[in-house]
Amino acid sequence: LSAQVLICRNYMGNMDMNEIDHFMPILMKREEDAEMTPVVSHGSAHFMWIKHSNLYCIHLTNSAHSTVYHKVCFLQVFKEYFKELEEESIRDNFVTVYELMDEVMDFGFPQTTDSKILQEYITQQGHKLEVGAPRPPATVTNAVSWRSEGIKYRKNEVFMDVIESVNLLVSASGSVLRSEIVGSIKLKVVLSGMPELRLGLNDKVLFEITGREKSKTVELEDVKFHQCVRLSRFENDRTISFIPPDGESELMSYRLNTTVKPLIWIESVIEKFSHSRVEIKVKARSQFKSRSTANNVSILVPVPSDADSPKFKTSTGSAKWMPEKNVVQWNIKSFPGGKEYIMRAHFGLPSVESDELEAKRPITVNFEIPYFTVSGIQVRYLKIIEKSGYQALPWVRYITQSGGENRHMEIDPYTNRPSQTHTINGRLFLNTRS
Repeated sequence: LSAQVLICRNYMGNMDMNEIDHFMPILMKREEDAEMTPVVSHGSAHFMWIKHSNLYCIHLTNSAHSTVYHKVCFLQVFKEYFKELEEESIRDNFVTVYELMDEVMDFGFPQTTDSKILQEYITQQGHKLEVGAPRPPATVTNAVSWRSEGIKYRKNEVFMDVIESVNLLVSASGSVLRSEIVGSIKLKVVLSGMPELRLGLNDKVLFEITGREKSKTVELEDVKFHQCVRLSRFENDRTISFIPPDGESELMSYRLNTTVKPLIWIESVIEKFSHSRVEIKVKARSQFKSRSTANNVSILVPVPSDADSPKFKTSTGSAKWMPEKNVVQWNIKSFPGGKEYIMRAHFGLPSVESDELEAKRPITVNFEIPYFTVSGIQVRYLKIIEKSGYQALPWVRYITQSGGENRHMEIDPYTNRPSQTHTINGRLFLNTRS
């Protein structure tokens, strides 16, 4: 394995750039010894690296205490500029890449990393020199650096997505052992001028301050805001006031310790027969009210890799074998609340007594439930104030989806022991107009 330096910049002038020749041999040796780490060293030179596609982004430093932030900055900016970050896009945009490297970093330290600001004066057609002294764009020096002056739209709108990821840990008996909701509020702003927005949530602390009814509130924890939010005002009276960036951005993130029950409960058992045959029985039960319906439900049931001769029987929907993934996929287009369905899958299994039968791969459930929320968070109002007094439409959408660790314990389908986990991946949509 060989590597060629595509592009580089020595910011501080204190490193021998020939040190890069030692990187690939060291990395190959680490890979052979199964000792891969994000930092490798050669003498006093330290290589902090990230691999993206067929590219290595390497930060060469003589300090072992540097951070990976430098590489992450560049990768994110390059991806937003070139869409597909690969060798060809780097070669086709050498001039732009060097300009970005000079603007993003100042003497080796991150400076301007917002691609919206960078695109104001670095284009993919190259930087155009102007007569006279160079002048940075207003967004670099302005107090509202995340938004440009003079933005105009014919139709003014704000689209707000309240997105929540639900993490569940449930015992085999059905009791919730751990429940957590990690949320974020994302904006798509199509507004003229320099508007001020004020967002009101059913925040428990706010309701306690104002002495309002507390029954329908949520307790936000670990709240993090975009730099546009006036933190002092939020700390004083919990008002979320801000001048938003143009286009798409994440306004805030938060966490809720709210107990959530599994919306679709799965039970699964396996029965062994003579002549190397098995039957997998999966029962799915919706645990939400009958007025709601889960759409596009997909239940993925793992089977051993040597299974063959599949036969299926379902009380609703259809099942198919996906041998490339070693799973049975049970699809249910519409799953009303309070219903229960069953799927049976028969397989030939030459090595029925093999260890693979004890596999610990999870059963996965994907679904969408329209007009349904889990946590109870609500956008009470979204006010738009702009000096010209134009009318603007705010739109709010609630989305609940699975978290990375969204799983609960269930009966192991291969051993009938309560040690198998399965994952619930849900997407729930609610569209409202404020």
